[in-house]
Order: sequence, then C-alpha cells, then structure tokens
Amino acid sequence: MASLAARKRPKDAATSADQMSRRILLYSILLALQYGAQPLISKRFTRREVIVTSSVLTCEIVKVICALIIMAKEGSLKKTFSEWTVAGALTASGLPAIIYALQNSLLQIAYKNLDSLTFSMLNQTKILFTAVCTYLLLRQRQSIQQIGALFLLIVAAVLLSIGEGSSKGSRDDGSPDQILFHGIIPVLAASVLSGLASALCQWASQVKKHSSYLMTVEMSIVGSLFLFASTYKSPDGEAIRHHGFFYGWTLLTMIPVLLNALGGILVGLVTSRAGGVRKGFVIVSALIVTALLQFIFEGKPPSVYCIVALPLVVSSISMYQKYPYRVKEKEL
Repeated sequence: MASLAARKRPKDAATSADQMSRRILLYSILLALQYGAQPLISKRFTRREVIVTSSVLTCEIVKVICALIIMAKEGSLKKTFSEWTVAGALTASGLPAIIYALQNSLLQIAYKNLDSLTFSMLNQTKILFTAVCTYLLLRQRQSIQQIGALFLLIVAAVLLSIGEGSSKGSRDDGSPDQILFHGIIPVLAASVLSGLASALCQWASQVKKHSSYLMTVEMSIVGSLFLFASTYKSPDGEAIRHHGFFYGWTLLTMIPVLLNALGGILVGLVTSRAGGVRKGFVIVSALIVTALLQFIFEGKPPSVYCIVALPLVVSSISMYQKYPYRVKEKEL
C-alpha cells in the first residue's frame, strides 16, 4: 500500500504542476489581451473631459471590491484577514506601492524632457532590471538561453517603441544637461524601481506566501491614499473640486475602468505565480496585440517594426520557456 501511495504522489504532483502551468498561461494570455485592448477601449469610451485622477481612483476601488469578492468566493477571506498584520502589509505591499508611486513620478518628469521615441526605448530596460532584481532578492538564476531570450525581448520592445515613437513628434528643445538629468536619468531610475518593486511583489507572494489578491487590496489602498493626498494641490484636484468627481463620465466610462481593474488583478496573479520577468514578456506581447487590434478595428496596418518584432517576441518566449535554469550537481 505504501509503495502504491508513493507511486501516486509524483503523478499527483505532475498533474498539479500541469494545472498550474495552464493557469499561468491563461492569466498571461488574458493580461496580454487586456494590456493590448486597453488603449483602444479607453480612447473609445473615455471622454476628454474625464479627470484622470477620478478614473484612476475609481479603478483602484473596483480592484479592491473585485479582489475581496474573489477571496470571499474562494473561502479565504476570513482566514486571510484573521492572520493579517500591519507590519506584514507594509513589508509585502506598502513598500512596493511606495516604490511604484515614486517610479510614476520619475516617469512623468522624464516624459516631459525626452522625445517619445527615446522615452519608450529607455523605458524597456525595466525588463532587464527586473531579471537582475529577481536574482538579487530571490536568487532566481537565468540560463544562458534565457538571458539570450531576455535580450531578444528587449530588441523586440525597442523595435516596437521605434514604431510607436516614429508616428509621434519628437522634442528637439532642451539643453543636453536637462535631457540627461531630467530625462535619461529619471527614466533609468524608474526602470530600476520598477524591477525592484516587481521582485518585491514576487518575493512577498512566493517566499512570504502573501496572497496575490490581498496584495492587490493593500497596494490599491496605499496607492489610492497617495493619489488622494496629491489632489490637495494638483490640477486634477482643482478640477474635481470645481467640476465634481465624475465630471465628463458616462455609463460607458466604466468599461475601461473595469477592464483596467481586471488587468491589475491579473498582474498580481502573473507576478505571484510566474514572476516579474515573465510579466515583462506578457507586456511586450501586448504591444503587438495593440497593433493587431488597431489593424482590425481602425484599419491601421502594423508598422514594419511591429512585423519584424513579432517573430522576435515569439522566439524569446519559446526560448525562455524551453530552456529554464537547471541546478548543477556542484551547486546542490
């Protein structure tokens, strides 16, 4: 009987791993579709009069509600919050949320001082910094083939950025010092922070076993508090006080808000189960999804850069999946 049970265990473990792999694939596909469709849906259903802060805050509230509903449906809500502590929340979610807030501020500074092409290209370095931070925090090594896949992905991301940036105007104003200190350095610092926050989220979920849904709730609350505090002196805050929170909204405005909230939950699931590096693959893939959707619904053909980037993205994903790092005997 014991030998029979021992024989069943590896099979059960293999089945469980296969089911998890399928879930990760499903979450990744859904996230790529959400990221890819979000720009088109936001453009179609969000009027220009809508105050950005109001839509972002509403999205965070919706994320919290959806995460709580999912936890309640799974039956984990009561247990999760009975074990919840302030210290654990600040470590797992508070620090990444603060880092993301700082990252967004740096990106806003950089965007004002760089042309769109340079900004988009430098912003793709966050994929590499995510891999570095994941290694430093989690000792998650990459095989030679996976490192090659990462560079292929960065090349594809740069090509897609060129395709996007070439259709937008570039800024030629600004001194070299201003471009360096208020453009290039901020966007590179933001990329490092993005990699660090992504690795911290992965550490919290995989090492500390922090629920991805709970992290979504905590990070949304922390992010909302920061955003709400910023309305005290921001132009959006003035607009909300003058026109009202839902100025310019229609019922259709909720469609992109709900879709964005779903994307936030999917980001947590992909990061916690597959890691921040694979999330980078998903986001770059979403750029191709956007190009394809623009062609289908707006008749705008994909750029040459997008066509060249497509096989690079497919190849990089295939290489990264097929050649994982294997522990050598000397390391055991």
